[in-house]
Amino acid sequence: MSKLVEINFDGIVGPSHNYAGLSLGNLAATKNAGATSYPRAAALQGVAKMRGNMAMGLAQGFLLPLPRPDTGWLEELAADPDTDPALVAGAWSASSMWTANAATVSPAPDTADGKCHLTVANLVTMPHRSHEWRDTLAQLQLAFADSEHFAVHGPVPPCFGDEGAANHMRFAGRHGEPGLEVFVYGRPGGRFPARQHEQASRIVARKHGLDPARVLFVEQNPEAIEAGAFHNDVVAVANEGVLFTHELAFADPRGTYDTIIARCPGTQVVEVPADRVSLDDAITSYLFNAQLLTPPSGEMTLVVPEECRDNSNVWNWLQDMLAGNGPIRHVNVVDVRQSMANGGGPACLRLRVVADPATVDPRFMLDEAKADRLEAVIVQYWPETIDPAQIGDAELAATVRTARSKLLEALGIDELA
Repeated sequence: MSKLVEINFDGIVGPSHNYAGLSLGNLAATKNAGATSYPRAAALQGVAKMRGNMAMGLAQGFLLPLPRPDTGWLEELAADPDTDPALVAGAWSASSMWTANAATVSPAPDTADGKCHLTVANLVTMPHRSHEWRDTLAQLQLAFADSEHFAVHGPVPPCFGDEGAANHMRFAGRHGEPGLEVFVYGRPGGRFPARQHEQASRIVARKHGLDPARVLFVEQNPEAIEAGAFHNDVVAVANEGVLFTHELAFADPRGTYDTIIARCPGTQVVEVPADRVSLDDAITSYLFNAQLLTPPSGEMTLVVPEECRDNSNVWNWLQDMLAGNGPIRHVNVVDVRQSMANGGGPACLRLRVVADPATVDPRFMLDEAKADRLEAVIVQYWPETIDPAQIGDAELAATVRTARSKLLEALGIDELA
């Protein structure tokens, strides 16, 4: 009998990790555009975060960096390296490390055919991410190749922007039970693009064979998008029967809470008031771009970035929360500063898949020995630094390609070479 648990699939930070500032509306990415990045440190920080999850007794998987630079994409665009530097930078982007945008996932208990469904995100709003889906799809089809348990779908048509699980929440008493799936979308027309289209979410729900009575479509608060919450997971996160959210996350917060509780009785809402933690505090600290996890102990744990401890408003609120008798009992702090500087916190770095780990290709599941292997390859082959001025350099391109090939070799994943 299969054992359904939540598996977090973290993206290994790729060797071309850089700060080109390509993501409009992502304030951290644009603020740090032009800075020197540290790919080796970034990747090691990511592995350390995964080790922390395993130390709590949680199942942990990973997804691999995509082939970079993507010269095929540049050829499709007939890009001129001398006059199209943004396109060249887009071909080098390591943004696939944020696997919360890899796909939307509906676990088997929610779907009509009893399989776990994954729809790869098209990411069409941002050019530098719009070409990820083909390689991501190949990876998902390999990791979740067991057709008895998984169904992997191609992307939503590109007329509708889909950014994956970063705009999707699921509520259930336990991960392996039938749940309520909540799709959060944005309305276009603001200063920053609303990346998740309502129709894209509805298409995914239909593809996955979800019961309409157990699906909810919710509008993100335009004020949050304007403040820099380019995905819903920057202002809200859910886990089992808990919603952890900023007061200004949704266009209709009270209606959203009431409907979730009505459809998934017992759900608890932990709302952070704007007069304690402003939207600016929430977005700069990535308080909500956290991993909300249920380890085997049953004591729900919030994994937050170091930036939360650095912000007194955020940290004071977290201490007050822990002093109460709420559902979130622990706060763990992780160092993912290299990812944070490019606009991605702990939640961006992982895709949640409820499944039996035994049904996943074991090459994509992590243990301590494999983590040692990953670290050894990263230390030996990942560039220590990348200056944006190096983007397009042939020697650096060769280094990046070699690093990825050595990783694939170490993991025995030849199909993605």
